Amino acid sequence: MILFDLRCGGGHVFEAWFGSSGAYEEQRAGGLIACPMCGDDDVTKAVMAPNVAAKGNRGEAPGPAAMKAAIAALASAQAEALKSSEWVGVAFADKARKMHAGEEPSAPIHGQATRAEAQALVDEGVPVAPLIVPVVPPEARN
Repeated sequence: MILFDLRCGGGHVFEAWFGSSGAYEEQRAGGLIACPMCGDDDVTKAVMAPNVAAKGNRGEAPGPAAMKAAIAALASAQAEALKSSEWVGVAFADKARKMHAGEEPSAPIHGQATRAEAQALVDEGVPVAPLIVPVVPPEARN
């Protein structure tokens, strides 16, 4: 896993974990990365700088081990929840829409959708929720 500092077009800086630099590039090109503060999908790598405590800083940021443990706990909880859900990949938006319209039986699913596709589903009243940790498609797992 690689931790990147990212910056959106609105100037917000945030961190995100990726399996590789290539995974970041693929997700960015597919419109799958958005700013968690404003939703802007114009995201680029930010200039990285070491974390240095400022004078008078009363709290300490969690160390790398604590961050890794927290992300691992989230990923584990999400993986457990997804065991009862079917991976549908890029067909997610169409499948969710058909289930909502009653054209297919309802079932728990997860997959990929661009920010625009996810927003369209929300606007149409289709109940969807983002996953906390990016999911690797079954065929890409090692």
